[in-house]
Amino acid sequence: MNIFKFASPEALWLLLVVPLVVVLHVVLLAYRGRKLKRLGNPATLQELMPDYSKARGWIKLSLFAAALALFILAMARPQTGSKLGSRERQGREIVLVVDVSNSMLAEDVEPSRMARTRYSITQLVENMKEDGIGIVAFADESEVLLPITSDYTMALAKVKRLAPSLIAAQGTDLGKAIETALLSFSTNTHNTKSRVMILITDGEDHDDKALAAAERARQMGVVVCCIGIGTPEGKPLKIDGKHIEDEEGKMVLTKLNEQLLQQIAATTEGIYTRSRNEDFGLQGIIERLNEMEQSTLSEIVFAEYEEQYQWFLGAGVLLLLVEMLILARRNPLLRNIKLFERNE
Repeated sequence: MNIFKFASPEALWLLLVVPLVVVLHVVLLAYRGRKLKRLGNPATLQELMPDYSKARGWIKLSLFAAALALFILAMARPQTGSKLGSRERQGREIVLVVDVSNSMLAEDVEPSRMARTRYSITQLVENMKEDGIGIVAFADESEVLLPITSDYTMALAKVKRLAPSLIAAQGTDLGKAIETALLSFSTNTHNTKSRVMILITDGEDHDDKALAAAERARQMGVVVCCIGIGTPEGKPLKIDGKHIEDEEGKMVLTKLNEQLLQQIAATTEGIYTRSRNEDFGLQGIIERLNEMEQSTLSEIVFAEYEEQYQWFLGAGVLLLLVEMLILARRNPLLRNIKLFERNE
């Protein structure tokens, strides 16, 4: 399987110059035509300029524009890669399990629970170097947004997508979320102490499945660290300045089941922290991560990319040479040979 990519894709913006060159040529032709009309009848002027060829001008322009486009493509450094290889690194496997239920839109954590979560996770990912990162979003259902990878650019793009719209079924099923996240860990780290799950939630869940899932995580050697958003007492859910009401017209309270999250963390020898405006709670988890051992992580990569710019550069030079060899006017010695005109 061949993979094609541009090493400097920002150079492709210069392709916008190519149509501008064509437009400029058209404008200059129109300006020239108006000037000639002031001198006399176009048919008469054509007889006075028998060597002039409008078609040659367009052919020269087409060759020049094509050569310019090829030069720009060469600047973007096209590359192909077809050789698979493996890369090994020392690090940990980290899976972020993020609650995206509607209550995460509440604004008791500034600017909102969801926005603060995205910002804090972004800070975490930007400081990663060798660790693998995976992302699971959950409400009443769970979805793997990103399998464990070292592609931090892709991870940041997935973090930006975190929102309640990702999961149609609303609610909070911590047990299912943990089980889904456990499937993300690779088998070659099974007997190590380098697996960690970071569970970020504001929901209340009283289902025993969550503790059963935590026990399964412990058996797999996965440390679960929990960040709780909200308060155990509960607060009225307020989104966009409006209180949310249930079917009976009562204000919906969003409560944090802090005891359950503490039990989940304790089961796996992880830590629990509550998120506040002044501290989201990731710092303590980062310190815990730094204490964990690292293991050898391997991934399949396209190990070799070959530069292909020379083909584009060569084709551009060839077209430019042809453009230079074509005269804008007919050669008087070859006037009767009309390669660029149709016979009437």
